[in-house]
Amino acid sequence: MGFRKDIGYWSGVCSAFVLLLWVSTARGQGPAPETAPPLFPGGELISYNSIFTTRGLIPGMSAGIPVTARPTFSHEGDFNFTWGFRHDFDLTVLLPIFTNHFEMPDTPAAGGTGLGDAMVLVKYRFYRRDSPRGTTQASVTFGPKIPTGRTNLTDGNGMRLPASLQPGSGSTDLFLAANWTYTGLFNLKRLVADEDFHSLLRSEGTQATRLGSDLESRFWLSYRPYESKNGNREWFVGPVLTWLHSQDDRIAGATQGGSGGDLLLAGVTTYAGLRPGMHVWLGMDWAAAHSTGPLFMPVRRHISFGITQQFRLHL
Repeated sequence: MGFRKDIGYWSGVCSAFVLLLWVSTARGQGPAPETAPPLFPGGELISYNSIFTTRGLIPGMSAGIPVTARPTFSHEGDFNFTWGFRHDFDLTVLLPIFTNHFEMPDTPAAGGTGLGDAMVLVKYRFYRRDSPRGTTQASVTFGPKIPTGRTNLTDGNGMRLPASLQPGSGSTDLFLAANWTYTGLFNLKRLVADEDFHSLLRSEGTQATRLGSDLESRFWLSYRPYESKNGNREWFVGPVLTWLHSQDDRIAGATQGGSGGDLLLAGVTTYAGLRPGMHVWLGMDWAAAHSTGPLFMPVRRHISFGITQQFRLHL
């Protein structure tokens, strides 16, 4: 089975990004093609993920920047370090850098670049079952999002931008995830079903703003059409369906009705192993349906790509 036999060996780590870090936009593919397995004991992973997100404007928006506005275009660069500190456990430190832009008719463009909120996450794989069909695995991930991000971006007049346009939130939040991977779907050993279900539970942060908590489900059905005989190179590709629910923001204790909503994204993700331990990925998603809250700015387009390198830690 080549690389497949070693999938728990160096395929690991849920993209802690899976976060939305934002989490208000869909995450896309992370450092590994399967999200449930942890990194192998004593192993390390470093990766970079580049995420581009485009949003629609608020319906009937007038001049000025609404206090719940999200970036109309944003780029997120995620730096990920993961360590498999023992069997079935790994530790991830995620550090994002955001570039946010907000543009609308009759309003000067605003935005900027800054460090986002870091996350420290622990993954625990509580279930694994091997069979002639393949492997079934399930895991949970949890940890804090720490308010390390920049919160002082200003517009052209020197006025501080709303909290929803800042790279950081100023709040300490809780990230929770459950992941499930099923290889050998329909008894096809190269067909894999992967589910990532996660939430970011937010508290009040900068400018007395509590951004809406998020709940996201991402399902990827991937097929492996190519694997080299020695297992060093492989290729996964398949459709992705993502559902995202965002709650309304709260500012100074007042709920901003209609700032949250529901979004359904459909797309495709491809993932390739170039050599032992080195992988690249590309994911593209487009809005298929969304709710129509008066302040809701749904994602229109989401593109992510990245590279990861895994290696063994020698202590």
